[in-house]
Amino acid sequence: MENKIISNVIDLNRIQVTDPFWKKEIGLVRDTVVPYQWEALNDRVPDAQPSYCMHNFKVAGAINQKRAQETDYVQPVHTTNGFCVWPENPEAPEEKFYGFVFQDSDFAKWIEAVAYILHQYPNPELEAAADEAIDIVCSAQQPDGYLDTFYIINDISKRFMNLRDHHELYCLGHLIEGAVAYYQATGKKKLLDAACRFADCVAAHIGPEDGKLRGYPGHEIAEMALAKLYEVTEEEKYRDMGAYFVNERGKKPYYYDIEHAVNADKEPKLRYQYHQAHLPVREQSEAVGHAVRAAYLYSGMADFARLTSDEALKAACEQIWDDITQKKMYITGGVGGTHIGEAFSFAYDLPNDTAYAETCASIGMIFFAQRMLKMNPDSKYADIIERELYNIVLGGMGLDGTSFFYVNPLEVVPEACHKDSRKEHVKPVRQKWFGCACCPPNLARLISSIGTYVFTETDDTIFVHLYMGIHMEKQLQSGTAKIDMQSGFPWNGKVSIHVECETEETFTIALRIPDWCSEYKIIGIDTADTADTVIRSGYSNNIECDTELCSEKRYVIRGAEKDGYLYVTKSWKSDTIQIEFPMEIQVVESDSRVRETIGKAAIQRGPVVYCLEEADNGNDLHLLKMDENARFETEEKLIATEPVIAIKAQGWRQRKTQGGKLYFAHTRTEYDRTTLTWIPYFAWANRGEGEMQVWTRI
Repeated sequence: MENKIISNVIDLNRIQVTDPFWKKEIGLVRDTVVPYQWEALNDRVPDAQPSYCMHNFKVAGAINQKRAQETDYVQPVHTTNGFCVWPENPEAPEEKFYGFVFQDSDFAKWIEAVAYILHQYPNPELEAAADEAIDIVCSAQQPDGYLDTFYIINDISKRFMNLRDHHELYCLGHLIEGAVAYYQATGKKKLLDAACRFADCVAAHIGPEDGKLRGYPGHEIAEMALAKLYEVTEEEKYRDMGAYFVNERGKKPYYYDIEHAVNADKEPKLRYQYHQAHLPVREQSEAVGHAVRAAYLYSGMADFARLTSDEALKAACEQIWDDITQKKMYITGGVGGTHIGEAFSFAYDLPNDTAYAETCASIGMIFFAQRMLKMNPDSKYADIIERELYNIVLGGMGLDGTSFFYVNPLEVVPEACHKDSRKEHVKPVRQKWFGCACCPPNLARLISSIGTYVFTETDDTIFVHLYMGIHMEKQLQSGTAKIDMQSGFPWNGKVSIHVECETEETFTIALRIPDWCSEYKIIGIDTADTADTVIRSGYSNNIECDTELCSEKRYVIRGAEKDGYLYVTKSWKSDTIQIEFPMEIQVVESDSRVRETIGKAAIQRGPVVYCLEEADNGNDLHLLKMDENARFETEEKLIATEPVIAIKAQGWRQRKTQGGKLYFAHTRTEYDRTTLTWIPYFAWANRGEGEMQVWTRI
């Protein structure tokens, strides 16, 4: 990449998360979420919709066994039409495929989370259970490597005939990601070999060569998975396949037209926006269609822009990034403004009460942001990772780890959720499980790998993208540097970074300056004769440093602030940097083109967005109004058993109209004084069903 820094993610085997806040979340995933999800994948969670994931692998394995043992075995054939199949009698499902066409992927995401847990917390019992699950999955694989239970069970002769609507390549992508993670955690290759064989099977049928299908995934993820497989195996064929999927997408004649015998003359010139296949990817500049598919595609595009040094592809990624974050993203980090197609809406269309903002879409944005960071360390990418993590990701899971949100609205009235079909996708409480259960295992794999999002590195620079307690080791020319970071995030902005080197060595630590922080202070080094302080005011690109302090030979600040990072280059031995990012309470308004928030404001403190909830403020939250001159105060509060920082301020409650008329002549609006209490958005809906809103009149 021209004039840009390419940095790499640091492997989990060099990282240990020590942060009290995130260690608790990882512990919740390890001790509650992963076991709970295993029960769900095996249909053993009472009152939850069955998954049938492991059921399908067992049925497919049994078919293979019968075929091997019975020379005259004739496999039953079932329809491959439709998107999901459920048993007539859920109490006694037959030996058939059940669930959604992508049901296999739930295992892959679960095994990926297991792998990340085993990386950090070796557990022989969990590993043995994972190995048994892998045996079940691999028993379903066909002799030529094919591994998708929907077609193995129903009719394998129909495979690869509906890439647009069915999810064989999506399942391949998740299988690769889970297999790579498990191999890296345990050194065991059984699942990785199975994933490679499946990828090889796909390559034998799909590609640019004569006689092959010139198709590409309907639901993207295989692109970034193949990039990962290439980097682990160093097999160029996987890089080439992933690059083909990226490059072929959106070319005319549309492959999906060919696949489904569509008469192009009778269709709009541009179509397949839902699949991001309306234009070749380098010609795309706007985020369109299904938000999760889009985020996964853009992540894959960023991967191959980096791997192939493709400036045009990188430019497309940058344009799409700006379109999302400047025109189509909620203050919480949610993306996907409409439930119709679970999709991006038009620019600035961000309704609060009908928002879709799928949890998986925000996770996809984290993937996209990390890949953009690897090509270009600009804080705008890490700022979004932080926003997604502390709002949508944490909010997507109940504080007990056994309930989940698929959709993340910014305003909820339970009666409307129950009675208005336009809002039936919005749930006022988290659900135990979903038939389409992509979000819960996605949350598990992200949270359990949170340490890999904190840093990236080059040979001589460590980029600090997120602030949390973590231990990391970096190999330098003269030995090992041990980096220990402590952080008060998300409740206070104090950060301490201690560096311990075997021998004194010069390198750079680049510190992200959060977008919510208008001023910060850095104090160090504990071995220096003087204390060094840097103050940043506003959002200046230059930092003034006292000449006397900066002239100290062992501590020189070079480059100052660039693209939202403060580059500190010095000779390190045993040194500590202390940073303070004041977490002021901010009253935030939106661009005037966002119609749904005109005359309203939201509250944010540090990376955390806040909301009003009925449990603290009573019902009819729409009658509340903020006093812009009020003094905001923080207080510690328990939500369920979770300690959080709440915010209080004096405000107003509009008096209810009297007389019973629906419409009447305007008179002066009357208000009564009241105290408004905001809690972190991620903590809402943990105290029963009730109203919630992020944006409040001001």
